[in-house]
This record gives sequence, C-alpha cells and structure tokens, in this order.
Amino acid sequence: MLNLLERNNYLATVRRTNPRWIPMRVVISGASRKQGGAELEEVMARHPLFFPNFQQGQIDWASYVFNTNYSQEGTFTDNWGVVWRSEIDGLTGLVLHSPLEDWAALDTWRPPDPLVLADAGPADWDKRRQDAEITRARGEVVVGGLPHGFLLMRLWYLRGFENLMLDLATDEPRLQTLIDLLVEHNLVQIREWLKIGVDQMDFPEDLGAQTASLISPRLFHKWITPAYSKLVEPCKQAGVLVHQHSDGYVMELVDDLIESGRDIINLQDLCNGLDNIREHLKGRVCIDLDIDRQKIVPFGTRQEIRDLIEEEVRTLGSPQGGLMMIVGIYPPTPPQNVDALCEALEEFYTYWW
Repeated sequence: MLNLLERNNYLATVRRTNPRWIPMRVVISGASRKQGGAELEEVMARHPLFFPNFQQGQIDWASYVFNTNYSQEGTFTDNWGVVWRSEIDGLTGLVLHSPLEDWAALDTWRPPDPLVLADAGPADWDKRRQDAEITRARGEVVVGGLPHGFLLMRLWYLRGFENLMLDLATDEPRLQTLIDLLVEHNLVQIREWLKIGVDQMDFPEDLGAQTASLISPRLFHKWITPAYSKLVEPCKQAGVLVHQHSDGYVMELVDDLIESGRDIINLQDLCNGLDNIREHLKGRVCIDLDIDRQKIVPFGTRQEIRDLIEEEVRTLGSPQGGLMMIVGIYPPTPPQNVDALCEALEEFYTYWW
C-alpha cells in the first residue's frame, strides 16, 4: 500500500525537488470518534490511504472514558500548575487558574523537569525512542516536537491572558525571566529529540485569532521571535527540518517565522486566504495547508468539499512540490463529510503527476 508520509517523497516535497505526490493527513479528534461511532469507523475502513493501521471495533466509543485532561468530568491540574476544565469530551479545555497570576509566585515556581514530566503526565523518552525506530523502519519521516502551546500560549496559561497582554504592552521586566525559563525547558526537549535522530522538529502553537494575530507584529518580533530563534538554532545546526503550526490568521507574522528558520509552515486555508498564502508563502517555504474545519468540511456538500480541495491544489501546488495538506476532524463534522473529504484528497494527491 502507498504510504503518503514516505520519507523520500516527504523530503522532496519540503525541498521542492519534484516529489511524486502531495503528502496528506486526516486526523480525527477523539471527540469526533466518539460522536461518529460505528458510522465513522466504516468511513475510515474505506480509506486505508489515510488510516493504514486502522481496525474497526477496537474501541467501544459509546462507553469510552477520556483521560482527566480531556474529560468533561471535573477539573484537571497539569504539571505546570495550570488548572483546566474541558467543555467537550475529547478536546482540550479552558484554563480556570493560572499559577503565576501574581508575579510574586515566580520566586518559588519552576517548570516541570522535561526529562521526567510531560505537560499532563510522565515523559516517556524510552517509548519515544522506540516509536521513532518503528517509524524509521517503516520508511517514514521521523518527527519530534514540542507540546502544543510551548511558548506564547504557555505564557498566557501561566499568567492569564489579560495579564500577559498587559505584560507585553508595558515591558514587564519579569516577563523576559519567564520566557527564558520556558526557552531552557524547551531546549532540553529539543536536545533529546535530536539525540533520537529525527528528520523534523514540530513547533506547534496558535498565534492568530480569526482576523488578526493575537499580538501585534511589533510585540511578536520583540518578545517571541528571539526566543523562537534560540529554539530553532540547534535544529538547523543538526540539519533537521523545522515545522511551525499555528491556527488563526498569521499573515502578519509569516516573515518573522521564515526569517527565524521555518522550513514548513502549517496554517489554515480560508482563515488566511488562499491568494494571501500564494502571494506570501508559495516558493519561499513549504506550505502545510490546514484544510477548512469551520465551514465547508463540517457543513458543506460533497461537491463543495471536492471543489475546495481542487482549488487549493491548483492554487498552492506545483510539480516541484512545496505543498502538503492536513485536516483535523472535529464536531459537528458528520461521517459523510469525512468520506467526501477523503475521496477528494484521493482524487487530487497526484494531481501534478
């Protein structure tokens, strides 16, 4: 069976050296798996190109109980001291309490040891090494990464969103101290991933709202870009690809991201605008296009979904490469729309060849 994430084709896509197909991924959230049940599993079984190791009936989603950090039941305190509550089973929740709301707490607070603790549970580096070897043996690209929300989002989890906005705007001196702590914490993880021998390091966090970046380009350049550059540097020295994910509108920030070493930028399609993406990113960086999950995929017709995929491949693709695609499936997307999406992706993944 064809492996859409096969290493050589993936690397050719990123480097724009004439791949044989567009790498594509369909990632279904736990919330959608529980909502879609057996009907969604039937769709997944019909599309082994995207779900090659899937077996129907392995999980009884009707009675499945999510881990406490993804459960509607009660609250959850992570290893950073942040208290969360999930509104929907299977999805990350909302912050109820930030441990550094009062700057005085910084005198005694420290990040968790990344060699021992992940954000929400133990850090099993032995398993990560084993998983990397399995992936390498399958001939796929080996990916390491920081947890989602590793820097800017972590700052607002720890300080609270409004507090952080004031810190950024008023040049709060203790903010740099906190950023430095987070950078060192993340560097420990990056060094461990580099020891494993990854092909790519993922840097995932959401930098945009619906129509603008969360903070101004000026503040991003001042506070966040220098920290990002420190994190990217060891990856570039090791010859490892650097992948940046962000939801939301990020066109105001993409120059900073590229200049600080990103090889791949994963951004939302309709939120940022296909023409904007083509104008500012095509040919400069590999585009990992996040396919719409707000309008057409969850609510559109089969034809609308197909037309969207065709437009995106025609607009951003090239026989030289530089385009990959990913779609996350979340409620209320019905199983028939997931089926339509997979059919469209299957039709166009070799459009240029």
